Amino acid sequence: MASEVGEAVPAGGAEEVKPYKIHVSSKYLDLTKQKLEVTRLPHEHELSEPKSQDWWEPKSRVEPLIDFWLEQYSWRTQEDLLNELPQFRTEFSVPSSEATVRIHFIHARSSHSNAIPLLLIPPFPFSTLSFGHLIKLLTDPEDAAKNQPFHLVMPSLPGLGFSDALPNNTPVISSTAEILNSLMGRLSYPHYVVTNASSGAASPAEIDFHLVNHLVTYYMSSCLGAHLISPPLSQPKLQEAPIEWAKWSIASLLHAPILGYHSEDFSALERSGYVRPSKKSPTPTQFGLNQLGLREPNTLAYALCDSPTGLLVFVMKSLRILSPKRKEKFTPTELINFTELAWLPGPEAAMRFWAHCVRHPEPVEKKTPIKPKVGITVFLGDEPGTDTIAEVERSAEASAGAEVETDTATMTQDEAKDSYTCPSWANAKYNVLYTHRASGKSGLLAWERPELIAAGIREVAASIARSDSRLRPSTTPTVAPLERVVVHSDTADEQTPTAPTRPAPAFLAPPSGEERGHPIREISEETAVGSSENVAGKTPSPGPKAPSPAHLAPPTDERTHPRREASDDTAVEQPANE
Repeated sequence: MASEVGEAVPAGGAEEVKPYKIHVSSKYLDLTKQKLEVTRLPHEHELSEPKSQDWWEPKSRVEPLIDFWLEQYSWRTQEDLLNELPQFRTEFSVPSSEATVRIHFIHARSSHSNAIPLLLIPPFPFSTLSFGHLIKLLTDPEDAAKNQPFHLVMPSLPGLGFSDALPNNTPVISSTAEILNSLMGRLSYPHYVVTNASSGAASPAEIDFHLVNHLVTYYMSSCLGAHLISPPLSQPKLQEAPIEWAKWSIASLLHAPILGYHSEDFSALERSGYVRPSKKSPTPTQFGLNQLGLREPNTLAYALCDSPTGLLVFVMKSLRILSPKRKEKFTPTELINFTELAWLPGPEAAMRFWAHCVRHPEPVEKKTPIKPKVGITVFLGDEPGTDTIAEVERSAEASAGAEVETDTATMTQDEAKDSYTCPSWANAKYNVLYTHRASGKSGLLAWERPELIAAGIREVAASIARSDSRLRPSTTPTVAPLERVVVHSDTADEQTPTAPTRPAPAFLAPPSGEERGHPIREISEETAVGSSENVAGKTPSPGPKAPSPAHLAPPTDERTHPRREASDDTAVEQPANE
């Protein structure tokens, strides 16, 4: 609860917002290479057929990716691209302990005078740096008169990317929500709206949903509205909302599109496995990454912290669960970027965040006479096709045009389904301003259909602004131009002013490992992940400039010591135009 956390306050004063640059120690990159070179993969059945219907067999995809990682991928190229994003970090104290937590975030101010502050919660457990492609969509739309622009703030949640982990035994949802609300105030945004960027029901431990729900419920004086995507809501209950319960009871009994319910709702519920309450029905926690069932994080953390290959397979499996029928496959560079994002700082803090939410849920108990204002986007799950899927990850051979084996293993029933929430169910707890029933499944929404995120939060903001003057654009806060900020280089003694930052519009902008303020374990100088940060008074980020139209540049690497002799059928070639 917010009351348990108290108020997160600036540890170093209200002026301490620091521009942030990524720099990973070369020794740490060398250590990664050494671990890749001694990778031992599990044995798989020699016969390719029949495929298992109980688990996937990823060896034919993992092996080429390891070779690609060793021989062609360049972290330095990706690091330079990421440093074009407007990154900052600032520090908060956690009242429930004596520790301080540094939060890393992207802050892109719109150049449009009618822009509204927006807090975007990145899908857990991704770092905010994976979503650079959303910046232009939200801050600089093609028609700002029709499409509401935003001043965009995208934080890395505590323990992810370059944000410090919360202290042990801290209530993570309420603490994180308090920190994020304080962050918006520190950036001179006393009033703002918030949105998810992925399905709340499919999020691990429903973290994405709970964070946004906590903000819009406990901080109604500052967080004026929220866009909920596939929220894990249940049908209205007689004791809590008798009117909404009666509406649902009548509509469901007649199976009729009345009283706010649509015919699409009933068909979508059937597809998701919903049955009448007299029978046991699937719960949201049975879908998405929740099915991994993480409750004790350290056992798996020790394995993943020591094995970049193990972490790569974990990433591939997660993407497979979230979007099993994805048509536009991630390239080898993008898959490894995802993995580096977790590998360089270490995945253990994110796993502990996840496990804490599973073991210590924080129900929202606050009841107010005014319902929070929200918009809701749900997915009908009505795309045609069977549960048999094509491979999710593009192997390195595929990117070079070689023929590869297609994974036609049958997905399990849980992997193939999405949870469904009737938008009208939300009337029991929220003032619903906007609803949208989108076709298909939520999938990897931020990459596959980011326009749905933008459309939902724009409708919420427009509806609130019509009746609440607090959300209408006001005088632009005073900011220090980034050209005046001096960044201390860790490779030279002189100080050089940074060029103005601009968002990289890459399809995937993955994060890299950086120094953590309070590492879980002692990190030697040989493996430390470093960064450059600086402060020149209070420096909220400027508006983004026109982004480059190119996708992430293909990585280059001069490594000449492959892990093993690559056979002709697993060798990876990187196309010149990837």
